[in-house]
Amino acid sequence: MSALAKTASMQAPDSDAPGNPGHVIRVGPAGWSYLDWAGIAYPRVRPRGFHEPEFLARFFDTIEINTSFYQPVRAETAHSWAGQVSHQPRFQFTAKLWRRFTHDRDAGRDEERAVKRGLNPLAEAGKLGALLLQFPWSFKWTKENREYLGALVMQFLEYPLVLEVRHSSWNCPEAFDLLGELGVGFCNIDQPIIGRSLAPTAEAIGTVGYVRLHGRNYNQWFAHREPHERYNYLYTMDELEPWVGRAARVAERAQSTFVITNNHFEAKGVANALEIKALITGKPVPVPETMVARYPELEKIALAPGLDPEDAAGPRRPEQGSLSFDFPA
Repeated sequence: MSALAKTASMQAPDSDAPGNPGHVIRVGPAGWSYLDWAGIAYPRVRPRGFHEPEFLARFFDTIEINTSFYQPVRAETAHSWAGQVSHQPRFQFTAKLWRRFTHDRDAGRDEERAVKRGLNPLAEAGKLGALLLQFPWSFKWTKENREYLGALVMQFLEYPLVLEVRHSSWNCPEAFDLLGELGVGFCNIDQPIIGRSLAPTAEAIGTVGYVRLHGRNYNQWFAHREPHERYNYLYTMDELEPWVGRAARVAERAQSTFVITNNHFEAKGVANALEIKALITGKPVPVPETMVARYPELEKIALAPGLDPEDAAGPRRPEQGSLSFDFPA
């Protein structure tokens, strides 16, 4: 058994409390409101009172909010989401900042207030783990962009912030020093490497670590066809293992680390997030029956009903150093 798996359950129950040196890794998919998930991630016929976040929180301890990228979340909606995952005490959402701040760059104080009205119910409930500042490939390491980032960080300083960039010019010591000064985490991404696209990294800056897997659909990445095709990619276990190793290195230096699968087409990200969770713990994990029916390879990591994970053999894991992780059940 790897050191990573051996230490996955060694932390005390309050290991993710502020100031505790324990390392917390949360794994989950990006978004949850996709029509093509019906009958795959979710039951095809949903029972009365079915809520996607509540259902996913039975299997994961984080979900990245995707809708916040397109418009601010309503406060009452955010309050409802917090209630839907309250059965999972350690569950935390992450959220993408509204694209008007990162892509259009035309937002003002009214837009800032609208975003904060939606985020605050989650933050006040202890359910907001990070706010992701996701910039496009065109956002390069320039003086103008550095100044814009600094001003943006000041606007949202009350939240745990993480920067996602796509261009390789940000992969330099000067950029990481700047983020350290700003108190902003760095998002390590997997994406098709085209031109000067950012290659895989394992950087940890500040208290929040972040890993985000977009898939490797080279043929559709920059195509202007159906946007969901960009994220139509299913990782193999062999492809995931190096990223589990990178996540472990990130988590060594961060208090809380989020591993998010954004290859969401037909719930492929859900399948891969389940596999990542199994690789991290070294144990079988609960898997929705509909997921096994669609992705039979999940049988290898699925926990049999009524079986204690400690009594079941888990998947093979990449060997890691001496780590002390708390992986919420």
